[in-house]
Amino acid sequence: MVSGPGIGWGNTALPKEAVLPLSLAKKAANAALAKCEEGGFRVSVAVVDRGGNMKVLLRGDGVGRHSHDSSARKAYTASRIRRSTQELAELLTKVPNLQALRDMNERILILGGGVPVVLEHEVVGGIGVGGAPGTQFDEACALAGVTSIGAQTSIP
Repeated sequence: MVSGPGIGWGNTALPKEAVLPLSLAKKAANAALAKCEEGGFRVSVAVVDRGGNMKVLLRGDGVGRHSHDSSARKAYTASRIRRSTQELAELLTKVPNLQALRDMNERILILGGGVPVVLEHEVVGGIGVGGAPGTQFDEACALAGVTSIGAQTSIP
């Protein structure tokens, strides 16, 4: 049986979701890496889709494995919780009973440097940066990646 708009269960069309294209994920990752390299920081950059699935992972020259893991986990966290990881870290300080967020699963990392990627009013992914000598630098590089593709980090 073929179905389409207006056909099927209660004449309800299937929901549509915006997708983060690989070309934009690559562009954002490269821009974030370039921003950190300008500052002399050796980092890894991860970009995931809305489900937290890896789209791009760049590991700069001389970067240790720990930054690879942290960038991937920050990107996942930002995408799935739909907030910047810096914002989440600050929120946990203010509202201690939210500490359980850290234990939702093993991929969550609430440490600054991950931001959601919002296109056309939808969270379509997340970008995470790890390895700079402070989360404020990781976050600035992640933001440069988001800005490079004309995306936002929150739903207006």
